[in-house]
Amino acid sequence: MLPGVRRGRKRACITYCISYILSCITKHSPQYKILMIGRVLGGIATSLLFSAFESWLVAEHNKRGFDPQWLSMTFSKAIFLGNGLVAIVAGLFANLLADNLGFGPVAPFDAAACFLAIGMAIILSSWSENYGDTSDSNDLIAQFKVAAKAIASDEKIALLGAIQSLFEGSMYTFVFLWTPALSPNDEEIPHGFIFATFMLSSMLGSSIASRLLARKLKVEAYMQIVFSISAFTLFLPVVTNFLVPPSEKGGSMSFGGCLQLLGFCIFESCVGIFWPSIMKMRSQYIPEEARSTIMNFFRIPLNLFVCVVLYNVNAFPITVMFGMCAIFLFMAVILQRRLMVVSDLHRSTKAVEMTVEDELLNP
Repeated sequence: MLPGVRRGRKRACITYCISYILSCITKHSPQYKILMIGRVLGGIATSLLFSAFESWLVAEHNKRGFDPQWLSMTFSKAIFLGNGLVAIVAGLFANLLADNLGFGPVAPFDAAACFLAIGMAIILSSWSENYGDTSDSNDLIAQFKVAAKAIASDEKIALLGAIQSLFEGSMYTFVFLWTPALSPNDEEIPHGFIFATFMLSSMLGSSIASRLLARKLKVEAYMQIVFSISAFTLFLPVVTNFLVPPSEKGGSMSFGGCLQLLGFCIFESCVGIFWPSIMKMRSQYIPEEARSTIMNFFRIPLNLFVCVVLYNVNAFPITVMFGMCAIFLFMAVILQRRLMVVSDLHRSTKAVEMTVEDELLNP
C-alpha cells in the first residue's frame, strides 16, 4: 500500500465479507490446495471478524457522542442474538438445506456466501468510514511495533491480552473435546440437541451479562467469579473420570456424561458472559488509535496455542487436556484480580491528580 493511504475499519469489514465468500466458494473444489487456500482465507476473515467490526463500532459510538453505557448493552445484545439465537437458526437452516432438501453438504456454505453478500451490501450503503492510527505509517511491522509498545507500557493492556488468550484458548480447546468427553465409549449422543443446548446456555449467559453491565457492576470483579466457575466446570471431566464408572460401549450417555453435560452448559453460560464483558474492558483499556492491531496481536499466541493443542490432541489423555484448560482458567482468575487492583490504583491516582490540578487552578 502506498504511503499516506489509510485503511479504514469499514474497508476491513468489507474485506472480511469478500474473504469469507471466497472461502465458501472453495468448498466446491475437491483439490487439497484449493481447500487449503480456502482455510487461509477463512483464517484471515476470522481475524477481521474479531477485530474490525468491534473497532468500527467503538469508534463510531464515540464519534457520535453516545452514552458509553449503551456500548455495554450493544455488546450483550450482539452476543445474545448473534452468537446465540442466530447460531441456532443458522444450524437448523443448514440442516434443512443439506439433509431435508437434499442439496448436499456444500449447500450451507453457499447460503453463507449469499448472506455475506447481503451484509456487504448493507455495509457499503449505510456505514461511514472511520480510522485508527491516522499517521502515514502503513507498514505492518511498524503497526505491530506500535501495538507491542502500547502493551509493554501499560500493564492493564498486557493483563487483558493474557486473560483473553487464556480463556479463548480454553474455549476453543473445549470445542474440539466436548464430543469425545461425552461419548468416550462410542455412546450415542444427540449432537444437534446438545449444540442447541450450548447455544441456549450462551444466550442465558449474555442475558446475565446484560443485567450485570446495566447495573454498572465492576466488570473486573465479577469476571473473577466467572473464570473460577469456568475452571471448575472444565475440571469436571477429570473428576468424573476417577469417581464415576464408565458406561457400556455403544450405549446411552453415562451418569458421568450427564454431569459433564451440565458442567459444559454452565461453561457455555460463562462464555456468554465473557464476550460482552471482555468487549467492555477492551473499550476501556485499549487505545482507539491502535485497537485492531492490538486485538490481532493478542490472537497470535492464542492461535499458536490452539494449533499446538490440535496437533497433539491424540498424544495426551482427554483428562489431561481438560486439566490444562482448568489451570489456564485459574491463571485467568489471578490475572483478572491483578487487573482489578491495577485499574483501581490507576483510577485513584488519576482522581488525586485531578484534585490537585483543580486546587492549583482554583486556590
